[in-house]
Amino acid sequence: MNPGRLIVPLSLIAAAGCVLAVAAAAEAPPSQSWSVPLDRAPTVASAEVAGPGSAASASASADGSAAPGSAAGSAAAAGNAERVDPTWAQRVALRTGIPARALQGYAGASLTLSVEAPGCHLGWNTIAAIGDIESAHGSHGGAIDASGVTVPALLGPRLDGVEFDAVPDSDGGVFDGDAQWDRAMGPLQFIPSTWQRWGADGDGDGIANPQQIDDAALAAGRFLCAAGDLSTVEGWRAAVLSYNHVERYVNQVAETANRYAGLDG
Repeated sequence: MNPGRLIVPLSLIAAAGCVLAVAAAAEAPPSQSWSVPLDRAPTVASAEVAGPGSAASASASADGSAAPGSAAGSAAAAGNAERVDPTWAQRVALRTGIPARALQGYAGASLTLSVEAPGCHLGWNTIAAIGDIESAHGSHGGAIDASGVTVPALLGPRLDGVEFDAVPDSDGGVFDGDAQWDRAMGPLQFIPSTWQRWGADGDGDGIANPQQIDDAALAAGRFLCAAGDLSTVEGWRAAVLSYNHVERYVNQVAETANRYAGLDG
């Protein structure tokens, strides 16, 4: 783990008594210049659609949603990464610096959610921005391998009340290997109690693994979409704020997501 960059664990669902796993001074409300990221829809793998430019292909749209046919059927069963056009992924990976395998996970989750939760309007670049801030796309102390798994397993610091708020063990150490205190896990830095509610199987292997980018990205996307419609400034900010209850964090996600959107052209 890179000691020069702090991994911010995923906060619990917004509710009374929720845990804030990062110490930060109170932030002033952001200016009105902060806007909803210009979400981009990834291109779908050609095996699933008629071809680039066809009525069935997915392309960027004003609200960030994918075109009809972009995620038909059970995305998770096929593996979300397989639904993303590899040419698109390689091109955008080169432009943004996001590892291609991580990008496939973010884009695949976005495509799945465009059908699963069409009213959410969550683009890949918002999930990618969170992945960058939480773990530099799974690169803290390792990398995401070809199967989408972080190697070695990525774990945040023990939430034992010393540097961060105390979060007693919630999983018997099953997910994070610590039977006394919880630790944030994987490229999207879920804590065990949150993963037990939101954990997802994005690669279609029948296992919800927080260390696997397709699983983690889909879980993060569903968590964000639970907040409602992300196509408005208020809705987008509320969703990201539910992921981490710090205004500075929300602003950083917006800045990063907008930068990614600008490079996907």
